[in-house]
Amino acid sequence: MNTDQPGPSLTSQESLQILQQLKDQLYHKQPQTGSGSQLRASLYGLGGVGKSQVARAYAHWLHEKQPDVSVFWVYASNAERFRQAFMSIAQHYHFPGYDDPTLNVLLLVKRWLEHKDRGQWLMVIDNADDTQLFFPSLQEPEVVTSTSQEEHLGLYIPECVHGSVLVTTRNKQVGLKFAKGNPPIEVGAMYGEESEQLLRAHLRDRNVASSELAELSARLEYLPLALVQAAAFIEMNTMAFSEYLGFLNRSDQSLADMLSEEFETVGRDSETPCSVTKTWMLSFEHIQKRNSLAIDLLSLMSFFNRHDISSEFLASYSEQQGQKERGEMQLQKALGLLKAFSFVTPRKDQSLDVHRLVQLVSQKWLAKKGRVRHFAGQALLTVSHAYPFGNYENWVTCRKYLPHVYAVLQFEGTGSRDERLGKATLLDSAAAYLHYQGQWVEAEKFQLQAVELRREEFGLDHPSTLTSMANLASTYRNQGRWDEAEKLEVQVMETNRMKLGVNHPDTLSSMANLASTFRDQGRWEEAEKLEGRWDEAEKLEIQVMETRKIILGVDHPDTLISIANLASTYRSQGRWEEAEKNQGRWEEAEELEVLVMETRKTKLGPNHPDTLTTEWRP
Repeated sequence: MNTDQPGPSLTSQESLQILQQLKDQLYHKQPQTGSGSQLRASLYGLGGVGKSQVARAYAHWLHEKQPDVSVFWVYASNAERFRQAFMSIAQHYHFPGYDDPTLNVLLLVKRWLEHKDRGQWLMVIDNADDTQLFFPSLQEPEVVTSTSQEEHLGLYIPECVHGSVLVTTRNKQVGLKFAKGNPPIEVGAMYGEESEQLLRAHLRDRNVASSELAELSARLEYLPLALVQAAAFIEMNTMAFSEYLGFLNRSDQSLADMLSEEFETVGRDSETPCSVTKTWMLSFEHIQKRNSLAIDLLSLMSFFNRHDISSEFLASYSEQQGQKERGEMQLQKALGLLKAFSFVTPRKDQSLDVHRLVQLVSQKWLAKKGRVRHFAGQALLTVSHAYPFGNYENWVTCRKYLPHVYAVLQFEGTGSRDERLGKATLLDSAAAYLHYQGQWVEAEKFQLQAVELRREEFGLDHPSTLTSMANLASTYRNQGRWDEAEKLEVQVMETNRMKLGVNHPDTLSSMANLASTFRDQGRWEEAEKLEGRWDEAEKLEIQVMETRKIILGVDHPDTLISIANLASTYRSQGRWEEAEKNQGRWEEAEELEVLVMETRKTKLGPNHPDTLTTEWRP
């Protein structure tokens, strides 16, 4: 390694803390002697996050502190690069017979460095991502080959008390194995002033506002390689900074295209890709070879919302793919590999976050393989299977999963029948939650799509299509769009009458819905024709209400609906059977409606549409 040139400047508190950790783990003032153990440390993190720069900064600091310490830089992205680095050491020190093809140069260099008279040294093993190259025993039995056994490069890492080893890797598992007891040190994103300084160092225009630099840093998730890549693009194309920001903000596709641009950078292995896309795609290929379930899970997660990805989604997908018999252990191994490469970050509740740029590059990688639609469809089906209907008892789960509903609905899948039906189910379930929350406009958007999907698949007279139409009509009614609600409800009622008969529960329910629309408009005579059998209605509503009280509780929304329906029946009896306005069963109705209103205020809040509807009833 050339230590004559100045090393990278680390200025942020985080980088300086990492540098101090390296000093604590590796640096010793006096040469080690006797039977002590070798000092080792490892840096891990997402590709392009700046691990090599931190390692280079430490190497320069050590050389300045102790000029007699030799520093050897070994690029280890593959076996050939590793051999080349060892060959360069042999050439530099004029090892006898280093060019003899019958000699094992790796073993020759190892023994030379281990010799007690060699003096102190530091070996930086850069980009050691491939577990199979260094520690084949860590692999699953089916992926260990004779070649991997021959290329057990870990055997050639010199081990002695007068030498120390620093490893950089994207794979935390490799870092753990190399460091031998020292916890791997994570190199994270570059925030605040450090990201601004990095950009300014690569831009000729020094007048760019700090706010614009901060905006770009945030858009690129504070990833150093992406920041340098952006600066290089601006300089190479002589763009104004604001113009570049505008280009980047147009769409995710613009961002993905930028991440694919190659550029030159100082201090990076010439054979290591200099674009975020290619850097990460190499990791994807490596993961795919080692654990196919892991790369499938990452592909799937690229279509979810990046935050709070439920473990239920991943377990459900694994089971759908026939992995159930392999058990939870295989799923955890796959997720462990993704965590080791820093592509996913665990949360306290066992859910996961995914780096947004990782999602974009994953989608681009899938596009190259023609697999975007497949995994987009799988993501939709996964959320559809997991998303519950929007009833009261499911509200917490519905609220948590809703961002993923919006995410998967953005993409086009394969268009298979399973996907279309899964999408319709998901739309209906999410719309029910939005409906209960009083978000009528959003509920309507979902319900319109669900009706159309079911109509195309089953026809207008299928029960599932009619159910979706009835749900949409209810949303219209709650918005006061009486004509649209009535049109749908009449269609549903007439179809049910024809298909099921006048006394079928579905027919009676559709008649009650239409009557409710008439009643809400004050069209009492038309409502009476549909709901004139008040004694029978009262008995049925009391039965439903009491059953729901026992099973669901008195403050459950479905129970409250039953109470409200019974109150409406009492009002109707008083309004239509009694000639005088103040006679009839008004007191009973009022008591029930007050109960409904107060409970809804407590459970839903005073401004929830259901609460306001109860207060408004005439």
